[in-house]
Amino acid sequence: MRSDTRFTIFAAAFGVALLALGFVWLVEGAVSSPGVAVALGAGLAAIAAFVTASALAVRYRNRAQAIVDIGRRYALGDLSRPGPDYGDDDLGMAARALDGAVHEQERRITSLARDRARMQAILGSMVEGVLVVDEGGRLQLVNEAARLMLRIESDAVGRPYVEALRHPGVVEHVGRLLTGGAPQAFEFSTTRDASRELVARLAPVAGTGRGVVVVLHDVTDLKRADQIRRDFVANVSHELRTPLTAIRGYAEALVDDSDDPEARRRFLEIIQRHATRMERLVKDLLRLAMLDAGKEALETAPADIGALVQGIVEDMSAAAAAKHLRVTTAAGPDTRGVVVDAAKVHDIVRNLVENAINYTQPGGDVAIVAAAEGAMLVITVSDNGPGIPPEDVSRVFERFYRVDKSRGRPGGTGLGLAIVKHLADLHGGAVTVENRALGGAAFTVRLPVAPRPALT
Repeated sequence: MRSDTRFTIFAAAFGVALLALGFVWLVEGAVSSPGVAVALGAGLAAIAAFVTASALAVRYRNRAQAIVDIGRRYALGDLSRPGPDYGDDDLGMAARALDGAVHEQERRITSLARDRARMQAILGSMVEGVLVVDEGGRLQLVNEAARLMLRIESDAVGRPYVEALRHPGVVEHVGRLLTGGAPQAFEFSTTRDASRELVARLAPVAGTGRGVVVVLHDVTDLKRADQIRRDFVANVSHELRTPLTAIRGYAEALVDDSDDPEARRRFLEIIQRHATRMERLVKDLLRLAMLDAGKEALETAPADIGALVQGIVEDMSAAAAAKHLRVTTAAGPDTRGVVVDAAKVHDIVRNLVENAINYTQPGGDVAIVAAAEGAMLVITVSDNGPGIPPEDVSRVFERFYRVDKSRGRPGGTGLGLAIVKHLADLHGGAVTVENRALGGAAFTVRLPVAPRPALT
């Protein structure tokens, strides 16, 4: 029993005893024997003290048991506010102080859990990989992006970083920073996929200790885009330099030898041909720039796709005849009156047909098939040329992308397929390519068509 409880019981018993003795003194005159009176008073005082002390002890014991029960409930994680009153004495004050401390810790733990959940949500949604290594060299935190980038196992948290991180470059830089080295960034390729390029940035953990934070950036797409940009600039320079060189050379020949009419005519034809090629290249570049900037809008109206395709074939009949190609067309009756941007569909089909004529061997076949499938207009242009190497299929729509020599560019600007892709995207459609089983390639364009206008 606590000291304050013993003191309370002792004080109550002492007071009762005094009251009993006073009563004895008052009635002493009525009792013949003083010893009997004293014995009677002492007995009454003892009984009263025992009853009072027992009542107080039971009350304190019940309160103490209630506090113990609440403490056990707290220990099990149930931190709801207790119902009973602790009282105003020392025991109650101590219980209230402890209860307040427990609930203050509950508030702080809840706040920390909320902050941790928020941090986990932020880290989980990041495309950058994040690793945290403590001063003891163990992983404290790994977000999902970092797991995927470095193929880290799900149970890596808590393990030494030299075991969990399987890339020697990352391990080396983390170890250097843990031993007091200067923070730095470095590029590396993943061990399982050499085509993926990552940049790791390391920094010490703020505060005490020598922990390390590692942030991983996947720069594969940036590297690829930069390479495409470099290739684009190089190809544009080459495509412009070639005709310019020809134009300049034949212009100088005209200046030096202008007396031969036949030579002059031949030189002028060559100059005209190269000037036309340059003009078309610049025109295609400007159109791609406008498509990239979103400055071309759709102007839809009912169109006859069969007639459109036939017109393109007639326009390119000379080029097909020069290579003795057989060009066939087929357009279903449901392609008449479809609501599309006819001018842009014309450009799509013309570029695909020109591409097929350029890459088909002399005496080969080119087929154009158009059909309406539900709410989609499907146009397929196929040839029986050399086809496309599998590794190049996904890149044929890049600007100036060169494929295998067997499918080198014999003509055109190298921008036609890029324009086709942009125009298909502008319609909300798509263009795909695949190699045919019997040889050659097939380009398929799928364009959503607007509802036909109601007849009035």
